[in-house]
Amino acid sequence: MMTAVPLALVLLPLIPAIISFALPERLAGWRNAANLFVALIKVLIVADLLRQVRSGVDLEWRYTILPGHDFLLRVDTLALLFVSLSVFLWLVTTIYAIGYFGRGPNLARFFGFFNLCVLAATGVALSGTAVTFFLFYELLTLATWPLVVHNGDEKSLRAGRIYLAYTLAGSAAFLVGILWLKTLVGSIEFTAPPDLSAVPPLTLTLIFVLCVGGLGVKAALVPFHGWLPAAMAAPAPVSALLHAVAVVKAGAFGIVRMIYDVYGIGTVAELGLGPPLAALASFTILYGSLRAVMQTEIKKRLAYSTVSQVSYIVLGASLVGPFAVIGGLVHLVHQGIMKITLFLCAGALSNRLGIKAVADLDGAGRRMPVTMAAFSIGALGMIGVPPVAGFISKWYLGIGGLQSDASWVVAVLAGSSLLNAAYFLPMLYRAWLLPPPEQAAFRELGTASDRMLVLPAVVTAAASLAAGVFASSSFSPLTWAKLIAEMGYLK
Repeated sequence: MMTAVPLALVLLPLIPAIISFALPERLAGWRNAANLFVALIKVLIVADLLRQVRSGVDLEWRYTILPGHDFLLRVDTLALLFVSLSVFLWLVTTIYAIGYFGRGPNLARFFGFFNLCVLAATGVALSGTAVTFFLFYELLTLATWPLVVHNGDEKSLRAGRIYLAYTLAGSAAFLVGILWLKTLVGSIEFTAPPDLSAVPPLTLTLIFVLCVGGLGVKAALVPFHGWLPAAMAAPAPVSALLHAVAVVKAGAFGIVRMIYDVYGIGTVAELGLGPPLAALASFTILYGSLRAVMQTEIKKRLAYSTVSQVSYIVLGASLVGPFAVIGGLVHLVHQGIMKITLFLCAGALSNRLGIKAVADLDGAGRRMPVTMAAFSIGALGMIGVPPVAGFISKWYLGIGGLQSDASWVVAVLAGSSLLNAAYFLPMLYRAWLLPPPEQAAFRELGTASDRMLVLPAVVTAAASLAAGVFASSSFSPLTWAKLIAEMGYLK
């Protein structure tokens, strides 16, 4: 059904972006109010779209630039999975950022580009063609860079240079791939895979490698992952956004689109492209976990954990079995809410107690019990301990591996869980069981800013727990992932 709703959903963050850029710092209260109000409005719009799309209605907005070249935004079940995650975490992170920065410098710039980043992520999700996807994918790179370098010191600027070098190279490879394919088959829309029967298998394989390789940069697949740990020089709200919804998820989301909506599972199977991609994803899962064990800084440990965890999505997509597809799709949401919990908590610990290294966590659970309780839920979910959301993802991926005659996937998941435990449990041990250093009395939730810093992590931790406990309910991420599979990817 043709409607302007998809366009409005994409452009809505422009309102707080313009307000943030335009208002002077003395009117920061108005800027914050505008950011929160529009974020809440977007949540309500998406909630209504979930109801409509669940009943089988697909909404789209199309503008013909040139004959055969359409700018298409489309709201389907997969798009809404990503959009729902982004709007929820946008609202949560906005609240957190207001508490985290307070009256700090350059916040007009921060919130302006923060909203442009959300606009780009929404556009990535709603893109109905490969070219539309690329435009928003590239905008996401450009909008995120000022956030990475926000602190303005040499470490941040170096991280920004590394980020641009990786992501622009990946974008170039992806662009070459989609333009090459477009010259061979015409328009590439995400409604149904185009007819690829006339394209030579070797050509299709090379295009797939270019596209997935380019998307794999943002998804932090090894060996294209180096930008992500470096980007930890950014402030905690930016780290949370990068790891939970914006950049890495855009890459993983694009790979899912390439496999199911551009090539189709039949063509991927015929070309034998699934097993090599599954092997690369599995290697990334184990490599990221191993590197996380070696890190002494909390944010670096969480960064390598993201390298590992995002590849669960790629693994599920590449196995193309029913349970594997569902496991990969649901992990797009589960990883987001668990990982943002961990980064929000890490930022609160750094902001309030100056804790940045694992060795400094001693007694943190006694000094900031609410924060560490939320962190513990996120960490246990990443390990795969039931009933937190991470267990659901790993359960479906494991069964999916067996369904796809890839029993080795179970060993990969088991090895990853053991490594997850190896780098998360020592952190929890230090925080809860070791005595804190002798310091002055401390109130975790003493002021309004304190509460804005801590309570967002409580909300996302509760969501991580609810997504596991109520996984069979009609409103859970798992149920929506099953709906996506049934309506499109298992036909």
